[in-house]
Order: sequence, then C-alpha cells, then structure tokens
Amino acid sequence: MYSDFKNKHVVVTGGSKGIGFACARAFLREGARVTIISRTPENLDTAVAKLIAEFGAKVSVNSVASDLTLPSEAVKAVQVAKTKFSDIDVLVNSAGAAKRTMAADLSPAIWMDAMQAKFFSYINIMDPVVKDMAARRSGAIVNIIGIGGKVANSVHLAGGAANAALMLATTGLATAYASHNVQINGINPGMTYTERLKGRVEVEARQNNLSEEDVLKQSSQKIPMKRLAEPDEIANVALFLASSQASYVTGQIIAMEGGAYPII
Repeated sequence: MYSDFKNKHVVVTGGSKGIGFACARAFLREGARVTIISRTPENLDTAVAKLIAEFGAKVSVNSVASDLTLPSEAVKAVQVAKTKFSDIDVLVNSAGAAKRTMAADLSPAIWMDAMQAKFFSYINIMDPVVKDMAARRSGAIVNIIGIGGKVANSVHLAGGAANAALMLATTGLATAYASHNVQINGINPGMTYTERLKGRVEVEARQNNLSEEDVLKQSSQKIPMKRLAEPDEIANVALFLASSQASYVTGQIIAMEGGAYPII
C-alpha cells in the first residue's frame, strides 16, 4: 500500500503489546525495519517471536528493553536502535499509561506518576530523535495519546492531564520543526480492544456478575459506531500520518473514538 517505508527504520515504543504491537506489524508489512521498545524483556521476546512467526525468520525486527521514564535510558535506547538499523526515519510512541484513580484518592504523587508514565516517556525519547531528524531534515513522529486528554473523566484525571500536556507538546513541536521537514502528529484513540482493556472487562464482569460479552456490549452501545476500535485500525492511521501521502499534515491530533465525543 505504501512504498515509503521500504527499508526505512521505524521505532515503536510500547511495541510489545496492544496498539504499539499493531503498529509494529503494520510497518513490517510495508517493508520497514522495525525496532520495538518496551520496559519488559519477556514481553519483547514474546512480541518478536510472534512477528517472526508471522513474517518469517528474515524479518527485520529488533527489540530494546528500556524504561523511557528515565531520560538517560531513552537516549541509550535510541543509540542501540540506531546501531542496529541506522538513523530513525519514523518514531511511533505508544508506551506508558497512567493508572486510573478515583478523584478522592488522588495525591500529588499520583499526578506526578501519571506525567512520568505517559508525558515524560514520550518527551524523553522524542527529544533526541526529533533533533536528529531536524539535522537530517527528514522524519515523522506519530504520538498515540488518548481521548482522555480532551474529555475529563473523574477516574482518569491524572492520566487525562498527561494526555492533554502531550497534545500541546505534539502540536508545539510540530510547529517548531515544520521548517526542518519533520512532521509530528497525534492520534487520540477511544476505547480500543487491547490486552489492557480485556483485563478491565474481566474485572468489571466479575464485579457486576455479568459475562465479558455483556460488558463489551454495554460499552459498545455508548459509542455511535456501536463497537470498540481494533488496534489495527489505529495502526492504519499511524501508517498514513508517517507516509508521504500525509506530506502536508503536521501538528494535528486525530480523534479515533467512533464518534463518542462530538467536539471540535
């Protein structure tokens, strides 16, 4: 579908599971060389094994275990990735998620943890990558953020605040680096059927004495499209935003929530 990515180096943070893994698969399918980054080596090993099983032993996939909440670790991860597959042409950020917390249980420490988990894990790796892209006058960054940054949820305030800050950073950096031929965009998924959501569904089913199918059905009914997003659907938009077909798109945040929040 896209010829842009043949032998290009794509780094996907949070690439061992969920939307990140779907993005890794999508870029590999287009002939890219892909480095996936995650905190847990075991998850990375499982993800790489799945990708090799799907694409064959000669597939160009590499993994780096790194805690991106630490700036030094992020810089090291970038260096390791570049040593394996050369300069980074595309960065897709999908790492980190803040824990959901009731408003009454919030504390300054929880707000800080949310910023570290989501905002700084993106900023720490974007900083060296975007500067390198600017020096080469070529590159694209796609941040998978979350609709919670635009719609306040009483159990997701800290995480939503981190998402809101990340949206501003995304659009601001896009403006700053547009003249350097670097495009930076974001995607705000709504409810997406990932491993994390499956776990939440299991808990809600047990708490409410319902089947998992009933919980999913109830959640889907709240969405105008009457279904949850699939990770591959988010990955398809990430592919587009990183491609030459989106060559005049930068600083944009695209909502993917099935019409659940009709806001501008």
